[in-house]
Amino acid sequence: MIVGVVGKANVGKSTFFKAATLAEVEIANYPFATIKPNSGVGYVKVKDVAADFGKTANPREGYVVKGFRFVPMEMIDVAGLVPGAHEGKGMGNQFLDDLRQAHVLIHVIDCSGSTNEKGEPINPGSYDPANDVRFLEEELDYWYLGIINKGWDKFARTVQQTHGEIHKAIAKQLSGLMVTEEMVEDTIKKLGLGSNMLDWSEDDLMRISTELRMLTKPMIIACNKMDIPVAFENFERLKKEFPDRMFVACSAESELALKEAAKHDIIEYVPGEKEFSIKDESKISEKQKLGLGFIQKNILDKFGSTGVQTVLDKAVLELLKYKAIHPGGVSKLEDSNGNVLPDCFLMKKDATALDFAYRLHTDFGKNFVKAINVKTKMPVGKDHVLAHLDIVEIMASK
Repeated sequence: MIVGVVGKANVGKSTFFKAATLAEVEIANYPFATIKPNSGVGYVKVKDVAADFGKTANPREGYVVKGFRFVPMEMIDVAGLVPGAHEGKGMGNQFLDDLRQAHVLIHVIDCSGSTNEKGEPINPGSYDPANDVRFLEEELDYWYLGIINKGWDKFARTVQQTHGEIHKAIAKQLSGLMVTEEMVEDTIKKLGLGSNMLDWSEDDLMRISTELRMLTKPMIIACNKMDIPVAFENFERLKKEFPDRMFVACSAESELALKEAAKHDIIEYVPGEKEFSIKDESKISEKQKLGLGFIQKNILDKFGSTGVQTVLDKAVLELLKYKAIHPGGVSKLEDSNGNVLPDCFLMKKDATALDFAYRLHTDFGKNFVKAINVKTKMPVGKDHVLAHLDIVEIMASK
């Protein structure tokens, strides 16, 4: 599972990415500071279920802090897009292709309106961020449409003449974007389109493109630069103007500052929480105190967090509906080295006990006998759909 960070140039996208991953990426106040996609590891924040047994997990990957487990996931930061990207403007085709592998998108926008449509800095409040919400969706829709349109007439005639199944043919054409036959079939039914593809209009194809884009590239919008006063007014307006979108108030710069301060042992900070504590005030400068005080008052007190961790959690757990599953034993949560629940896997919403067995090892899947819910100590079958934060012991034949 890959999370893609996308948006217009110069909206704080790379700052968001660095705040989420602490990766060394170039951050600059001009368009196209990012050319090649950066990749890094972000984290989904879940409860440390070992606490239910009076213990603390010892993750092989990720980490645990103050009752929370941070489960790693792959993230990519794609270079800034500009209007007309689907036509190749601003290296758009390359950037869009970089997004193919992403399962969910985080769209970072400048909610303060201090970046124009070209990604150039302007005075706060001079630009309407609603334009960016529309712009990115339109670019992605036209990208999907462009792929569908490649040789459409010939493609449609061939399907009609050979009596091929429409949904299978379109799914094959869009397979690189994770489009499945079931998705296409459901979309055609939902839109009420006839069986003769040659009768479909350009508007019909665009509607198909939009539906398939929303299914394969679900999106959450990180309303960045909330530390600038005018941003809050824009944020409230955007939620009313686009009631079906998922918006999160965000200050990537604040999150990055807190992560760096924690990294240098200046503060204690749990990502996604509404407060932090300074370890030793005598060891920090007055300027640092003022900066941290500004973040507490203007971001954490006002919004409950910097928004960065909230965006990551909502993208994976709410939009994709993934769940965190732990392998463990009914009689023992530790591995052979004494580590408590060392592993945790992010699984799809409909993942079953058998799916989990295969995730652990192919042999476990092939030789599956049963699974045991460690919390309830009850056995479950291979088709049992697992729940978020389950601990599961897999029993397999030898």
